[in-house]
Amino acid sequence: MADQSPAQPSKPKPFKPWRAAIFVMLLTLSVLFLLPTTGVLLSSIKTTREIALGDLWSLPTAFYLGNFVEVLSNPAVHQYFVNTLLITVPGTIASTGLGVLAGYVFAKLPFRGANALFLVIVAGMFFPPQVILVPLFRLFNSMGLIDTLWPVFIVHTALGIPICTLLMRNFFATVPTALREAAILEGASEWQVLTRVVLPLSLPALAVLGTLQFTWIWNDFLWPLIFTQSDDKRTIMIGIVNLKGQYSVAWGVQGALSLVASLPTLFVFLFFQRYFIKGMTMGAVKG
Repeated sequence: MADQSPAQPSKPKPFKPWRAAIFVMLLTLSVLFLLPTTGVLLSSIKTTREIALGDLWSLPTAFYLGNFVEVLSNPAVHQYFVNTLLITVPGTIASTGLGVLAGYVFAKLPFRGANALFLVIVAGMFFPPQVILVPLFRLFNSMGLIDTLWPVFIVHTALGIPICTLLMRNFFATVPTALREAAILEGASEWQVLTRVVLPLSLPALAVLGTLQFTWIWNDFLWPLIFTQSDDKRTIMIGIVNLKGQYSVAWGVQGALSLVASLPTLFVFLFFQRYFIKGMTMGAVKG
């Protein structure tokens, strides 16, 4: 009968100072990141008097929900949300759709000069948008589009094409070419290959792009500030700044609107969370 020696207890892992340093650094960054959000949350549940007395970072004596009531009952805020949706949803769909078409061409239908053209398109990600403010303003002003939602939609669609093209091209490159060839042998056209074969495999990448584009357009402050002038054409981010009290800045109301305005992007992320997390690790498709 073989001897059965008692199981040896596992040795504790040696302490590594660099791991502790990384943990402390990440914890510090997390606290610093959450401080502004905490300040906005505290201001949204306090009266203007408490905020004016400089008592921002302490818990309120009583939870004051009047700021949220004022925000949700304000017709101007409703218009801000409608304007932002009219820009964000079509802008997200348009930029993502154009990125899908361009990415498929660059990944699966190469042509002479494709790499050079791809670099030109992707280069649009690297110049600051502020350098085109004046030319775009003059262009849209000559077209009579200033103080409408069209310039904001057009600019966001155009600026979203480079990143959408880059990500979709990289993802389509991981899809086995044999799938496309088999579909073509079965009589499918390129459009059918894209819509029936490739796109169903691209849900993670589309979720990433859709979430990022929706968030970027929804939270944009620059372009609506430049191209819109009337209050009924403003977006939600401009509306937060425009909310003022009778005698001073309505910090509590602005804090409440900031929290309410963040809910759509949060809902979009939660809705696409499963695909979003999978899309961040895309590239694991095996041929």
